[in-house]
Amino acid sequence: MTFVTTVSTWIIPLLILTVLLYGTWKRVPTYETFVEGGKEGVKMAISLLPFLLGMMVSIAIFRASGAMEAFVSMLSPVLAFVGIPSDIVPLALVRPISGTAALGMTTELIQTFGPDSFIGRLASTMQGSTDTTLYVLTVYFGAVGIKKMGDALKVGLIADFIGIIASIIIVTIIFGT
Repeated sequence: MTFVTTVSTWIIPLLILTVLLYGTWKRVPTYETFVEGGKEGVKMAISLLPFLLGMMVSIAIFRASGAMEAFVSMLSPVLAFVGIPSDIVPLALVRPISGTAALGMTTELIQTFGPDSFIGRLASTMQGSTDTTLYVLTVYFGAVGIKKMGDALKVGLIADFIGIIASIIIVTIIFGT
C-alpha cells in the first residue's frame, strides 16, 4: 500500500515534468503554450456557466415543487410489488441529470440506511454503474456547439436505464434484499 501511495503522490508531477521536458526538447515554447491553454480553459469555463446554472435551477425546482415525491409515491405500489425500495427512485431519476446531486442523495441514503444495508449497497452500485447523461450532453455538447444530440441522448438514457436495472439485479443476487 505504501508503494501505491508513493506512486500516486509522484505520478502527476512526473507527468507534468515529462511533458515540459519533451516540449523543451522539441523546442516548443512551453510556458507560452501553457498560458494559451489556460486562457482557453477560462473561456470554456465561462461558456459552461449558463448550462450549469440552467441545470441546477431545473433540479432545484423539480425537488422543491414536490414533483419528485409525487412521482415516487405514484410508483411505490409497483415498485413494492417487484421488490424495489421506493427510496432509491429519486437517485435513479437524478443520476442522469447531475452527478453532484446524485452523490448527495447517495450520501443521504447511506447515512439514513447504513452502508451495509440493501439500499446503501444499491445506491452505491447505482452511482457507479450509471452516468450523468443529461449533464454530459448539456454541458459538453453545448460547449462545443453540437445542436443535434438526439441519438446520443437515446443511447445515454438507455445505458443509464440498463445500469439501474443491472444494479438492482446484481445487488439483489449478491446481497439479497
